[in-house]
Parts: sequence; C-alpha cells; structure tokens
Amino acid sequence: MSLASFPNSLPQFAAIKPADIEPTLRVMLLDHRQKLQALLAQAQPFTWNNLMQPLEIMDDKLNQYWSPIAHLHAVMESDELREAYNQSLPLLTEYHTEVAQNESLYQAIGSLANSTGFSQLDPAQKKIIENDLRDFRLAGIHLPADKKARMAKLQKQLSQLTTKFSENILDATQHFILHLTDFQTVKDLPPPALQLAIDHAKQRGLEGYVLTLDYPSYSTAIKFLSDRSIRRTLYEAYTTRASDRGPHAHTWDNSSIMDDILKIRHEIAQLVGFKNYALYSLTTKMAKTPDEVLGFLNDLAIKSKPIAEKELKELIEFAQTHDGIKQLEAWDISYYSEKLKLDKFHFSQEDLRVYFPINKVLNGLFTLANRLYGITIHEEKNVPTWQENVRFFTITDNQNQLRGGMYTDLYARSNKRDGAWMDECVIRRRVSSEAIQHPVAFLTCNFMPPAHPQISTNPALLTHDDVLTLFHEFGHCLHHILTQIDYPSVASINSLPWDSVEFPSQFMEYFCWEKEVLALIAGHYQTGSPIPDELLKKMHAAKHFETGLQMVRQLEFALFDFRLHLEYDPQKTKPIQTVLNDVRQKIAVIHPPEFNRFQHSFAHVFAGGYAACYYSYKWAEILSADAYAQFEEKGLLDHATGLSYMKNILEIGGIRDPMLSFIAFRGRKPTIDALLRLSGISN
Repeated sequence: MSLASFPNSLPQFAAIKPADIEPTLRVMLLDHRQKLQALLAQAQPFTWNNLMQPLEIMDDKLNQYWSPIAHLHAVMESDELREAYNQSLPLLTEYHTEVAQNESLYQAIGSLANSTGFSQLDPAQKKIIENDLRDFRLAGIHLPADKKARMAKLQKQLSQLTTKFSENILDATQHFILHLTDFQTVKDLPPPALQLAIDHAKQRGLEGYVLTLDYPSYSTAIKFLSDRSIRRTLYEAYTTRASDRGPHAHTWDNSSIMDDILKIRHEIAQLVGFKNYALYSLTTKMAKTPDEVLGFLNDLAIKSKPIAEKELKELIEFAQTHDGIKQLEAWDISYYSEKLKLDKFHFSQEDLRVYFPINKVLNGLFTLANRLYGITIHEEKNVPTWQENVRFFTITDNQNQLRGGMYTDLYARSNKRDGAWMDECVIRRRVSSEAIQHPVAFLTCNFMPPAHPQISTNPALLTHDDVLTLFHEFGHCLHHILTQIDYPSVASINSLPWDSVEFPSQFMEYFCWEKEVLALIAGHYQTGSPIPDELLKKMHAAKHFETGLQMVRQLEFALFDFRLHLEYDPQKTKPIQTVLNDVRQKIAVIHPPEFNRFQHSFAHVFAGGYAACYYSYKWAEILSADAYAQFEEKGLLDHATGLSYMKNILEIGGIRDPMLSFIAFRGRKPTIDALLRLSGISN
C-alpha cells in the first residue's frame, strides 16, 4: 500500500512556525466555544448525533493541531518554540477546564445518559458518556462559582509548572559537558561511545573528547570509565540536575516547583472531596484502594529485598577483592556491576552491540509483528518529518487494509528530551460509514546515534537493553495503531486505567530473549552472521544478573511516588525528602549520597502522567508476564494466540474493563507466578 492511499493529511512539521502557534490556537478555541454554545442552544432532546459526535470531532481537531506542536517541543526545542508553547499552554488549559466545568454541557450529557435512547447506543458511545460524567465530577462540576474559579486557576498553574519542570531538566542536561583531552582517561570506553565522545568534541570545536549527560553518553561512561574521580563528577552532575546541588546548583532548580506541584495536586483533590491526591488518582485506576497498591508493592519488596541484599554483598566483596575498594560509592555501582558481570559470565552488553544494527532489529521486529498479528509494516519515503533521521512506516493488516502509521525518532541529540516514549499524533476516528481516520504514533528513543557520517558509514548499533526499550515502545505503538474503536476518546489507550497502560509494552520485551526471535532481529552489522551460540548462552546466563537490585529500585520509585501523594501534608516542611528517606530506609539496599537529588528529574511523576501511579509499571507487569506465559504454553509465535491477544487486548481500546479483557484472552484472572519466574525472583 502506497502512502498516496493514506487518507490522513500528515502533519507538515516544517510549516509549524512558532510565531503562528498562539494566534492560530486562539482562533481555534474561539471557534470551538462558539460551536459548543450553538450545540447547547439547539432544540432538545440531546442525542449522540447532535451532541456527542460533534464534541468528539471538535476534540479530535484540537488534538491534531496541538499534538505535533507538543511533540516538537519535546524533540526539537528552540527558544522560539518554547516561548510559543508556554504562551499557548495556559489557553489550552483554560479551555479544557472551562469545558469540564460547563454545567449546561454536564446537564445535556446527563439528560442523554438518562434518556430511553441511551440503551440503544453501542458500548463505545455509552463508555464515553459515562466517562464524561465521571470526569465532570472530578473537575468539580458540583462546586460553587468561587471554588470552580479556584480549580481553574490551579489547573492552569499545574500545567505551567509541569512544563517548567521538564524544561529545567532539559536545560540542566544540555548545559553540562566534561571536556577531556587525555586518551588514557577515556580508553576504557567501548568504540561506539568513544566515537560519540570524539563527535561531541568536534561539534563544539574542541580537541579530544566530550562527555555529556545525554543518556547514551552518561550511562556508558559511568559503566566503563576506570577513573573514579571522573565517574563521581559525572554521577554528581547527573543526579543533581535541576536541583539545589551540583555543578549548576540553583540555576534550573526544581525544588520549589516540586513543592508547588504537590501542593496544587493536593488542593485539587480536596476541592472535589478527596482526602489526598492518591485517592483522587485511584478513581480512574484498576487498583481501587491505597492498601491494595501498598500491599502489592510491599509484597514484592518482601520477596525481592533479600535477593537484592545478597547481590549487593557480592558486589561489595568483588570491588574489595579486585581493586581494594573499601567503601563502594554510588558512582562505583554501575562500573563494578559491569565488571562483575564480565567476571561471572564473561559477558557485557557491548559484546552484543555489533549484532544489533538498527535496520536488522527493525526488520526483525516487523517480521515478528507479522507472524503474531498478520500485520505488514512498510517504510514510506519522502514523508515530511522534523529531522533527517526520522522515518515513517505504514501498517496494514492481513486483508491489506491500512491500520495506521508510525514515526520513529530513535537517536539522542541536543534539544531533545531524555528517555523513550510513545505519543499520539493522530487518533483513530470514523469519519463516515465508508471512511476511517487512521491512527498515527510517535515512537521516540534516545539511542546512541550512528557514527558521524564524515568519519564512518557504520549504522547505529544497539545494545540488548536498547532492543528491549525499542520493543517496549513499539508495544505502545501497536496498542495505539491497532485499535478498532472508532471514537478518539476511547480508542487506543484513551480512557484505559493508567495502571494497565504498560501491559502491551512490557509484554513485547519478553520476546527479545527468545532464540527464534533473536534469529530475526540480530545479525553482525558487517557479516550478517547470527549471535554465536556461546554468546547467547552467556547472555541468558546473565539475564537475571542483579534482578533483585533492579526490582527494589523500581519499588523504591513506586512507593516514593504513591506515599508522597497519599501522605502529603502542606503543613510539613521538606515532605519530599522526608518521604524519600523513609522509603529508602525501609526498601532500598543501596543508599545514595546526601547530594543525590534524583527526585528533581523524576519527570514521570512531576511532569508526566504517572503521579500516584508509578506503581503501574509493576502492576501491569503481572498482566504482561502472565499473558506472555500463554504464548510459552501455546507456542511462542502461535498465530492463533497472537490474533486472540490482538483482538482482546490491542484492538479493544478503553471501552472494556482491562481485567475483563485479560480474562477474555487468558481464560482466568492473572497471577503473580509468571512475573516472579520471568524476573528471576522465583524458579
């Protein structure tokens, strides 16, 4: 299928001019307000076609305008774009708050819910109406005018603060470099990382080598550089980003921003009748009570902490024996973990990098998707993008019907937010009885880029950890693209309980360990030869290396986030550090130095959708592990099982309780057994 048959008009990124963003948005919002007023003024009764469908279209139009702008703000930021984004965001927040507090609209939708026609609506339509009425209540529709005004002010402040939080992290990351001129200081870097350091220096007109806090540079340096002082310098700079400590102390400090975010969230929750933000958050989650969340996390901690303690003891003894390290510091952990892995298993992630050239990985991933779900993924050339390395792919099903599209932006660069994520560009919507607006996803990662083209023609090479990340985000993309729900507000991941969103992404990661999948995605970048059996054995032997430490670290983050929002008291001083210290005292086995300010760059919670919900990574992992166990039982690439998974999980959108969807696929409720086994916590 050619791109010419792709019915959507894809974003023209080059046409997005910062100076035009705010004026265009103002005109669009004015038009939406007038349309809403006209909808509510029409003769009753209200029906799906004369009320809800026009609202869906309006929301979708606004999303299609704003989504590419928000994406560029994350991946290609400039001073002009940042200014335009920050000028526009309050307008958008004001509009959404205004709609959420519109009593006439609430009554109109309520009258439809109570009408005889409601029973004739399809499940997606009913779900939209039910969700809307719930969200009206969560937005304070029942509040008096003065409290509604307060709610509107708080929502506006919150959107500005979370944006500023992310911008501070980006600025702090971008403004640090470590310039080195002595080859001896960087000789331990793997060749791709060494070349990246050379490229970073050349880009800045410097001789020698430059290390940055962009993750491909930082994470490799902290693992491989033997000089403890350099590791400490990098560690301190990375863990104090956007804080009151470190090389840029107070310059981009998120301290007061975090306090304000928590205070505002707490007040929002209390305004609408909740004791705290954690309870407010749980109204839209699979988990229903704080005890359920805390019990789940603490149970995992009980099972995994003894393993983590044993792993740490081994690491301390190794550093003492091999290098006489009497006190293992935080900046030593990654370095000695890498050395211990090499000593125990004669294996390093870098050994695999030559076997994972990006195109081989992508082609193999697409082949896997074809075998599981019958879909075909094809790259389309000459699609307008925002950067030269961005690619676009179309996805068709086994009937050669278009299902959607996907942009990939895979490499780290300046002015790009750290991390990896999927975001919506276009959401599926039925335009008419014959036409579908097909979904489009943004798949974003921050892998080590290909060697500088003036120096080498080698492709980008991934570690196995990078491959896991790519499969994870691709799982999110499939969830977005393969939806068969025709209404944007409940298609894809929309309206799903957030603690189930990570299910399809984590599910895809398990395939990366299987020999028959590795045969698809791996091949030496020069010869095409597969990963040698001996190296595969080492990789699998090291699969659960320090799995306890990894589990405890994630539980620390999840408990910190949930307790922070559950226990927040505006009268207490330093609530953030107090809660974090207490969680670490109870859960952690590695205790970072006093200057560590990890929380100041915890963007998932302070700038993303994971507030009081970071536990969702582990919660959803129960679903993903147990679902994967079904493939282990039926056959790893069993097409019938793949089609059942696609039908019951990927296509259903947010119209059904995710537990019912899981049961429809698995035949029963999930158990924790597969997660513990696949995580190496139990046999």
